[in-house]
Amino acid sequence: MSKKFASQGDMTEKEISFTEVGEGLWAFTAEGDPNSGVIIGDESVMIVEAQATPRLANKVIEKVRTVTDKPISHLVLTHYHAVRVLGASAYGAPQVIMSDVARSMVVERGQEDWDSEFQRFPRLFEGHESIPGLTYPTTTFSDSMTVYLGNRRVDIMHLGRAHTAGDAVIHVPDQNVMFTGDIVEYHSACYCGDGHFSDWGNTLDNIAWFDVDAIAPGRGDALVGKEMVNAAIESTRDFVDSTYRPVARVAAGGGSLKDAWDACRAECDPKFADYAIYEHCLPFNVARAYDEARGLDHPRIWTDQRDIEMWEQLQS
Repeated sequence: MSKKFASQGDMTEKEISFTEVGEGLWAFTAEGDPNSGVIIGDESVMIVEAQATPRLANKVIEKVRTVTDKPISHLVLTHYHAVRVLGASAYGAPQVIMSDVARSMVVERGQEDWDSEFQRFPRLFEGHESIPGLTYPTTTFSDSMTVYLGNRRVDIMHLGRAHTAGDAVIHVPDQNVMFTGDIVEYHSACYCGDGHFSDWGNTLDNIAWFDVDAIAPGRGDALVGKEMVNAAIESTRDFVDSTYRPVARVAAGGGSLKDAWDACRAECDPKFADYAIYEHCLPFNVARAYDEARGLDHPRIWTDQRDIEMWEQLQS
């Protein structure tokens, strides 16, 4: 391989920020590493996204304990990816919530995804030996569900396919704040390797309809204020469209995956090369875009072996 595979060379510790995005609502961010969210209710706390290992989850818990001593009662996982879910056991939450589609993807490809992501980004699996196994929810929903943390209402919804087929968003109406998972990113590349390019824009429109005052995105800084929220939604849209459009054009003309890679780089590098995890994501994004453009609606399962074979094909 001409370039170090994925993020194997990224061993730099990131600086953690803990930002209040609404009253009793917090975003745990770390310079482009996976974010988590915190929702403090009357008597208990809901966490959004678990982190990749119990050890990393404890960093979230440490921040939570600086603002509340209430017990953690709920953990919401916006999708099935290993870096989001495998730290779940650290929270001891009685309720672990996913969409029903996300749960089905744990069943279908959870172990393969774990093996794949561990190979791609070893730094994010600090303390991996403490992971007890795959994370399954205690509760699932189809379109939406509501949880009451005392008087605080939390709406958990599937607004459409985007980053994965089963993405969830979490809306807290009393503060008009949303936790979007990896549907929205800020100055970070979208990982689209399991995504649905043709649906992503409509799902962003559905998020924009709420006209929220703040978003805790999947990666990147907390988005506070409508101007920052709208800018992040539109930059995410631009990233997804700029990835898919040139790849689909190549696929329609009968070009190869390598041709699609070159066309995507020509369009995306000038705009996004400085985004976090850009070089990591792009090969997986192009491979998935090429599949979707040729009619493969259900993303193929990534395995540690398929990852390396694809990377070598595009980077050689």
